[in-house]
Formats: sequence, structure tokens, C-alpha cells
Amino acid sequence: MKFYFRDLSYNNFTGSAEQSCQQLPVNLVASHVSTGSNKISWCLNKDLVCTRKSQYHSLFINCGGSSETVGDNEYEDDTTSGGPADFASISERWGYSSTGTYIGTNNGAYKATNSYGLNVTGAGFYQTARLAPQSLKYYGLCMLSGSYKVQLHFAEIMFSNNQTFSSLGRRIFDISIQGKVVEANFNIMEEAGGVGIGITKVFDGIIVNGSTLEIHLYWSGKGTTAVPDRGVYGPLISAITVTPNFKVDNGGGLSVGAIIGIVAAPCVLAALVLLVLRKKGYLGGKDLEDKELRALDLQTGYFSLRQIKHATNNFDPANKIGEGGFGPVYKGMLSDGSVIAVKQLSAKSKQGNREFVNEIGMISALQHPHLVKLYGCCIEGNQLLLVYEYLVVKG
Repeated sequence: MKFYFRDLSYNNFTGSAEQSCQQLPVNLVASHVSTGSNKISWCLNKDLVCTRKSQYHSLFINCGGSSETVGDNEYEDDTTSGGPADFASISERWGYSSTGTYIGTNNGAYKATNSYGLNVTGAGFYQTARLAPQSLKYYGLCMLSGSYKVQLHFAEIMFSNNQTFSSLGRRIFDISIQGKVVEANFNIMEEAGGVGIGITKVFDGIIVNGSTLEIHLYWSGKGTTAVPDRGVYGPLISAITVTPNFKVDNGGGLSVGAIIGIVAAPCVLAALVLLVLRKKGYLGGKDLEDKELRALDLQTGYFSLRQIKHATNNFDPANKIGEGGFGPVYKGMLSDGSVIAVKQLSAKSKQGNREFVNEIGMISALQHPHLVKLYGCCIEGNQLLLVYEYLVVKG
């Protein structure tokens, strides 16, 4: 049996890798598992790992159409032809993968236009669409970790709005985001109340933990397949909008000076620390226990170790932004989207509970626009952690 198209994506190959994800007519996206012996292209990697520092926090795509401005947003061009085993990427910013051949025809389209001259309501991007007979995936690449709002825009433009045979089609497909089904048996025409009507499905709180956002539309065998012509079925989408639920840092992250300031501030202000602690009565002759640390009458919050691990992805080395005399500093994100810097007291550090309290007392007692804000601390087991505001110094 001869195969004209082969989709080998999402396999677990470990041998010598191809140099490209698209070796026509073969789709190899995310088909390899990286090992120490094989060097593979980013798009062949199982998790589509970003090869540089993640930097993108939004995405606007006019699926199947030319670039178009809607409001303040520029929706990017997506006019590649597509195919039964196709992968296309736009400079490691976003890409798509389409899979499948149409039942009963070799002429099925992978892009759609308003061929019936419908009076389409909504933005201009509803005039075109991208589709596939089986599976259509869009990827947001090199995305910053955090929570996002994903808006998917649809309009049925391949059926007519009259009383003829061409109006009897039913397009039904499923939608998954980040591997989780968010909409099953979705029917654009039924949801919109007719053909040529633009609608938006909103999915909020979508989490990107790594650097890739995956939106998957797929046909599960439901609906018509030959109305108005053979091959008119499968997932169809007009546009994609992805925006962050967190404040975007435009300054490029922490400067070296800011990191040094976080780590070295307690040493510089040691005299003030002693004064504050003496007035508050925390300079007793014995070490403070965990419960006493938690009970400090200071203007700080308390974080659980579980919260800190979740925010820093379990102290992922990729989130490490500095190293001080007392231990490493990690960048993290709380569940509400707040970006933080976490200083972890090193196990080999000579600094004990008393010095830990000193720093909390000093930072919380002093209020000045040029001092890093202390959000709180965490004391669990042998873990002593300080949670600061993530300071961005522009320039």
C-alpha cells in the first residue's frame, strides 16, 4: 500500500533526527524525544521547547486570511496553503499543524472563503477561515509562563443561508486547549444562530507552564460530510486572540543592580535592623521557633511552601535570576498573576533564624520608594524563604 501523505507527529523517535519538521509529504512536528546523543530542531522536540528566552505574551492570528487590524490589534497573516500532513511556523512565534484527507474527494480545501457571498457580521477576519478534515492544531510558541485568556473566533461560511440543499450541512467538532477538552460537539451554525454570523468562544484562566500554548480542533466523525459538496466538514476557525491575565514586564526583567540590592540590603542596613528588632523585643537570648517566626507583628504576609514551589515551578533552575551570599534568588508567579522574587536561604549559609527575622523586620519597618517591597516569608521545616516584589529596572 502506497502512502502519499504521512503524519508522524507526536511520536517518540530517538534516532538520528531530521533537520526539518516538514519533509514533504511528511509531518514530523513534536515527533522526537531529545537525548544526549541527538541534536534536534526545536519543532521536532516532543514539547516544542523554545530555543531562546520566552518573550511572547499575546497572539493575534487571522486564520486562513491576510493580516488585518481590528481595534488596536494586528492579526497576523496565515495564508499558507495547508495540507493533509502539514506543519507551518512563523519564526518560532506561532505555528499550525493540519492532518487528514477528505472523505470521497481529493479536492477538499484547507482554507475557506465566503464563497456564497454571505453578509457576514462581525470583524473582517470572519470572511476567511482555516480548516482540516481531521485535526487542526495552533501553537503559541516561546510564550511567557502564566495565565491567559484565549478567544477563538468562528463563522460558518461554507453553507448557504437559503432553503436549498447547500444549507443543510452540519459541521461538528471538538475543541481542546493544553490537552484538555473545553468544548465537545461544537456546532458553529447552531451556536451562532445561522450562517455568516461571527461568534467568539472565550476560555479564561488557561495556564502556560512551559513555553507552548496548544489549541486543538478535531473532528470525531459527527455531522455531514458531503453538503454542499463532498469534503465540506471538519474543524474550521476564523481567528485566534490570546492575551495575558498578568502584568507584562516591558523593562526586560531584573537588572544586575536590582538583584544585588535584593541580596545585599540586609548587610548594608544592619544597624537599623538591630534598632528595629530591639524596639520590638525580638532580641532574646534563644533561637526563635517556627511558631514565633510566624507570629511576628510585622507588616508582611505568610506564604506556604506549597505556594512558593508552585510559583517557582519547584525552584526550577530556569527561573533562577541571581545568587547571593545567603542563597539563590528565583523568579516566580503567584496564582493571581503577581510576579515575585524569592530568596531561598542556603542550607550551607551561616545565617540562622535570628538573621532571617532581622531582614524581615528591617524591610517591613522601612518604607521608601527605592527599597524593594517585601511581600512576606515562608518558614516550613528547614526552609527559610523571603518573598519580594519582582522589580523591573528599565534600561
